[in-house]
Amino acid sequence: MRHIDVHKLSDDATFNRFHRGVLLWCALIIICDGYDLAVAGIALPSIMKDMGVTAQNAGFMVSAALFGMMFGAIFLGTIADRIGRRKAIAICIGLFSVFTAAAGLTSDPYSFSAMRFLAGLGIGGVMPNVVAQMTEYSPRKIRATMVTLMFSGYAVGGMLAALVGKGLIESYGWSSVFLAAGLPVLLIPFILKSLPESMPFLIREQRLDELKAIVARLEPGYRADAGDRFALPVKDQAGGAPIGKLFQEGRGFSTAMFWVAFFMCLFMVYALSSWLTKLMAGAGYSLGSALTFVLVLNFGAVIGAVGGGWLADRFHIKYVLIGMYALAAVSITLLGYKVPTAALFILVGLAGASTIGTQIVTYAYAGQFYPMAIRSTGIGWASGVGRSGAILAPIAIGTLVGMALPLEQNFMAIAIPAVIAVVAVSLISHGRSASAARVAATSQIPNATGVNSI
Repeated sequence: MRHIDVHKLSDDATFNRFHRGVLLWCALIIICDGYDLAVAGIALPSIMKDMGVTAQNAGFMVSAALFGMMFGAIFLGTIADRIGRRKAIAICIGLFSVFTAAAGLTSDPYSFSAMRFLAGLGIGGVMPNVVAQMTEYSPRKIRATMVTLMFSGYAVGGMLAALVGKGLIESYGWSSVFLAAGLPVLLIPFILKSLPESMPFLIREQRLDELKAIVARLEPGYRADAGDRFALPVKDQAGGAPIGKLFQEGRGFSTAMFWVAFFMCLFMVYALSSWLTKLMAGAGYSLGSALTFVLVLNFGAVIGAVGGGWLADRFHIKYVLIGMYALAAVSITLLGYKVPTAALFILVGLAGASTIGTQIVTYAYAGQFYPMAIRSTGIGWASGVGRSGAILAPIAIGTLVGMALPLEQNFMAIAIPAVIAVVAVSLISHGRSASAARVAATSQIPNATGVNSI
């Protein structure tokens, strides 16, 4: 009888075709997700004109998706640890595809907002699930790189919306960009067939034949045997993944600090995406259309996410994150001062790298912190709490803009959350993380070998 340690198999696996498939599927899902989230902002001027709504009503229409994302991240992240991650991902794709397309068929702000809220459930819910999926199946040595590379698809989706949105709207009207967002629903059958299920879930459900097939793809040297036994450490036996487990085994304070970091990071992301163009125009800068800012911010986000993930795999991810939040504080503050146009583009790119990019690395750290069986729950709650920062940011910074404060003070207000996030991440107890516990356990097992150790 062999006792198979699925944790160690995943940690020590060599990157192969199986990993590449998981990465490509998860990245494709996130690209679709990013497009669905960005499309409303791209089409908003046309929607306002067509529906005859005020700026205040338009703000409510945009916020509807953010409210949906908050609830979706919490509940669809948590439910994945009960019904299986693959099924939860399929539900999320169905929600954001169908209801984003449905929003394109509406003709009044109220039905539009209702459709965007329902789409937001899927947009927010899919994020913690694909991060948990990618974290579970990535080799430990390149885990942060793979998670951030996958999640950079979020920025790619935003750029795709910006690039194709203008042409579609001019040719076919604003509804066309929403109807196009319904296409990902066609991917659901292929995802249910191709994406592997979570290993702890399969062990709890005793679906061992399916698990053995996944292990054979994860580690080609594995040969299934009728006597193979798969077991989970106590910390991974979630028993339905109740929220309380996020606060057990010394994780409580660190969980709260993750929530603070997510809140502050998403506050900065949405403060910049909502008000950067307006603030710069008011300061007298002539940088062309808002499309330029969207592209520069998201290009910086891709560089920040992939670069941050690369650094996190070579250095301590906690201290990499602290450095990225510190860079956000500096770069955003400097946006408030008059600089040459070329320098301003660089600062905008750095702001994208250290806010949107840092958000992605923060997801990666949360994925490594929680045990496999409650990973979707942990990431989902952190993301859901963080969404309240996304909802608050446009309102809070909009109030400051209305007060006609100096430009420097507006950007300092956006930068302050980065300082708070530095403190929050500094206070996370890395020794309580699942990844640190596994490394410590492995170091205590002499001559630990692949599939034969538990």
